[in-house]
Amino acid sequence: EVQLVESGGALVQAGGYLRLSCVASGFATDDYSIGWFRQAPGKEREGVSSISSFDRRPYYADFVKGRFTISIDNRKNTAYLHMNSLEPEDAAVYYCAWSPYGITTLQTYEYEAWGQGTLVTVSS
Repeated sequence: EVQLVESGGALVQAGGYLRLSCVASGFATDDYSIGWFRQAPGKEREGVSSISSFDRRPYYADFVKGRFTISIDNRKNTAYLHMNSLEPEDAAVYYCAWSPYGITTLQTYEYEAWGQGTLVTVSS
């Protein structure tokens, strides 16, 4: 069973920086992808970024391009989301998810395992 554990969520001021981590376990394949999603109160879950473990190719939602960077450490099965220039609109619970297909996508149906989430709060 694939398990994901997120960490790094915190309260930060607007313009600040946070790094989220996602540790994945319980799988044997070297070809998978990790996606980051977020859900703010009263809003639907939305895709933020994803990365393939095979070629480390990233994909970003338009609203985070130039501010967020995704990376992956295959030795640790850990993905990171580096979030710069945070805005109050970025406040949400951030989830990481695991896909066995190794493609960079923000379609939730491509992911088979989800973490419990980590809370990011941005003060203005």
